[in-house]
Amino acid sequence: MEEKKALPGTGGERYIPYARREGNESIVYFTRDLSAQGLCKIYRRVNGNLNGKVGVKLHTGEKNGPNIIPRPWVEALFANELREAAIIETNSYYVGDRDTTEKHRETLRANGWTFAPVDILDENGAEPLPVYGGKWFSQMYMGKNLTAYDSFLALTHFKGHTKAGFGGSNKNIGIGCADGRIGKAMIHTTPGQDDQWDISYEEFMERMTESAKAVVDHFGRRIAYVNVMRNMSVSCDCEGTAAEPVVTPNVGICASVDILAADQACVDILYAMKKAENHALVERIESRHGLRQLSYMKELGMGNDRYKLIDIDNGDALISPADAAKNLTPFQA
Repeated sequence: MEEKKALPGTGGERYIPYARREGNESIVYFTRDLSAQGLCKIYRRVNGNLNGKVGVKLHTGEKNGPNIIPRPWVEALFANELREAAIIETNSYYVGDRDTTEKHRETLRANGWTFAPVDILDENGAEPLPVYGGKWFSQMYMGKNLTAYDSFLALTHFKGHTKAGFGGSNKNIGIGCADGRIGKAMIHTTPGQDDQWDISYEEFMERMTESAKAVVDHFGRRIAYVNVMRNMSVSCDCEGTAAEPVVTPNVGICASVDILAADQACVDILYAMKKAENHALVERIESRHGLRQLSYMKELGMGNDRYKLIDIDNGDALISPADAAKNLTPFQA
């Protein structure tokens, strides 16, 4: 996939240390318990405003993809906390196992996503949601069924990404809710271009973030974010079995009701790791100018890049990203 030349001096390749940030602080919860029990425990800290019909957006993966959030963990979350919820997905923009509803449903069956309803949001077409304050869009086309839900949980496998640098809640929502034909094309492709993937770097981050903002604004307070820092390949889950080998240690789970704080905390924990631990993901993020996701979320008023990190394993102690990154076990496949 050929990349366009980077725009100079626009900041997406430069990490901003916490001491240089300004503004209010949000709450981010953290657990090192990478298990079904840990996932359920941290979810309960952010679910207070989720009611009615809940849609859970997660990446269900290509066939036999190795790095997605383990299906048994999600099954336990649904059985214990989200009995009436549905998994929500959209068809892919690229040709593969999920670019049509028929192929997507077969992939869902192959990967074992059969314990809860799965709503392919764009199965019946697309519907625009307004984008307030954007510079690229005034509306973004989402899977039509999205508006049938009262509340939204972004259940995200935090990892690298070929185009976005990293995939957190912002990417999970911004790409993952846009319908597979209109919305995803608006984010990835300049009209009239033969190259399906010609938009890159800051412009791509901004387009994707404006798409996510449409969903965040639509649900208002009825949305929460859970980021699972496990099996963090530099590749997205959309690459399935072709994903690059994982070399970054597993960390834990971050959760918040602030999308920017949730993604920022994961990035900060990553940057707090030893160079031998984080070099692959940091290189992927900076080479794609992926940090523009964070600064643009802040510019759009989507949340705070300052936060209090609460260790729910240790009496809700206030910790730093460096504390969360201490004594990590080297990744073993």
